[in-house]
Amino acid sequence: MLYQIYPRSYQDSNGDGVGDLPGITSRLDHLGGRSDSLGIDGIWISPFYPSPMADFGYDVADYCDVDPTFGTLADFDELLDQAHERGIRIIVDLVPNHSSSEHPWFRESRSSRTNAKRDWYVWRDPGPHGEPPNNWKSTFSRVQDSAWTLDPSTGQMYLHSFLPEQPDLNWANPEVRRAFDGILRFWLDRGVDGFRIDVAHMMAKDPDLRDNPVPAPGQDWLDFLRSARMFNADQPAVHDILRSWRRTLDSYGRDRMDVGEVYLLDPKRMVEYYGSGADELDLAFNFSFLRAPFSADAFRRSVEEFEALLPPDAWPDYTLSNHDHPRAVSRYAPGEDLARGRRRARLLMLMLLTLRGTPFLYQGEEIAMADGPVPPDRIVDVDGRDPERTPMQWDDGPSGGFTTGAPWLPVSPESRIVNVEAQRDDPRSMLAFTRSLIALRRGTPALTAGVYSTVRGAPDGTYLYERRIGTERWRVALNFGTEPVSVELDGIVRASSDPDRAVGEPASGRFELGPEAGVLVEVRTS
Repeated sequence: MLYQIYPRSYQDSNGDGVGDLPGITSRLDHLGGRSDSLGIDGIWISPFYPSPMADFGYDVADYCDVDPTFGTLADFDELLDQAHERGIRIIVDLVPNHSSSEHPWFRESRSSRTNAKRDWYVWRDPGPHGEPPNNWKSTFSRVQDSAWTLDPSTGQMYLHSFLPEQPDLNWANPEVRRAFDGILRFWLDRGVDGFRIDVAHMMAKDPDLRDNPVPAPGQDWLDFLRSARMFNADQPAVHDILRSWRRTLDSYGRDRMDVGEVYLLDPKRMVEYYGSGADELDLAFNFSFLRAPFSADAFRRSVEEFEALLPPDAWPDYTLSNHDHPRAVSRYAPGEDLARGRRRARLLMLMLLTLRGTPFLYQGEEIAMADGPVPPDRIVDVDGRDPERTPMQWDDGPSGGFTTGAPWLPVSPESRIVNVEAQRDDPRSMLAFTRSLIALRRGTPALTAGVYSTVRGAPDGTYLYERRIGTERWRVALNFGTEPVSVELDGIVRASSDPDRAVGEPASGRFELGPEAGVLVEVRTS
């Protein structure tokens, strides 16, 4: 059970309006170590390294330090120590595909064609008419269409899969690989428990820099991306890089882990990043839920496909929200009906925390935060991801308890009613529901380690599955429809997304589920 913290927006400790590492430390009791804590196992912290902040930390200028905005290395060590005292592990974000253009490596690389670090990045001559070396596009295409930028001082172009301020490193260069092995060891020596690897599938590039295929006229873009093999991503050489990192991690003990952002729409290719015999990633992020409509069939198909494709020794994972995508509450709020979005989010939380695998929660998901309104003059992100990054809502104060200063992004007006303090002692709240589910999961072997199986013959619009280990069986029944539905159950209700339904009631025979509601049932065994 891992919890993502976007540090700029979690807790500000010094009144400058930006969240920081001491702020995270001050809120650790919300996450673990006390009887009323959320009960998570670990934290993934988005980048806090020195950075010009062109992409808010994903443009790294020094991989082995802390940006003054977020504190100091001593602050990180204190956070690590305090987290470990509470039984919380710390996963840091690694950004290996690219650095900042302000990184000393790139400054050296661009200084001349003969510089020793020239080959640490991807440089090529432009075409005869000044055109880019190939047709590769920047992911942030609204800023610049081509993934190549001319450096006038040397007359060559450099590759950047994202912003021009984020030049791609050349992972065909063994010196780059040695440098990053040193970066991993720097953080492992400090005691971190693992890494989340940004765009893990993009590090290796086609050695010949061949043009990417383009969709046929009229072809659906998503269908094209699911099937196309791009030459700037998902290249065979990336697996050797990940295997070498696996060896480094294992040299510190098998309890160190990594999870890769493998944003491939073809799940068959995504699961390849687990490797053979668990020799690559521990987890490859499964983003299928982020694209799924609110549909029983869609979620069931996604889970069944992932379960079927995973290697026998691999472990699944699921997430409903993160810092790059609209929050589940807003995504599933028809007509911006946030009350309905929250009802649906409770149903999905029940699903997320009872499936086989590691669930990832994004900060604020435990209180059903929605995307915050951000007026046009306050938009700061290059890709418009500000609404899902608005500050954490701790209480009903002027800035939601996030800061005593002016927040870097607006605090949602909803913080007056949707906040941690308001939900802490409310047994009907999303926070209480999430906390109870995590505790139940932690104490139930079938939910932590049991096998998964779909229950066939469920009524239309419902998703039923079981988790079992030995003779212990639990059944989850989820109604995605807008009308009540009867399902066949035999046991005791242990959790319900409907706060009006009593936990502990018998569920025998035909059992009625309310609209967009679900239950977790401990199945009777003879």
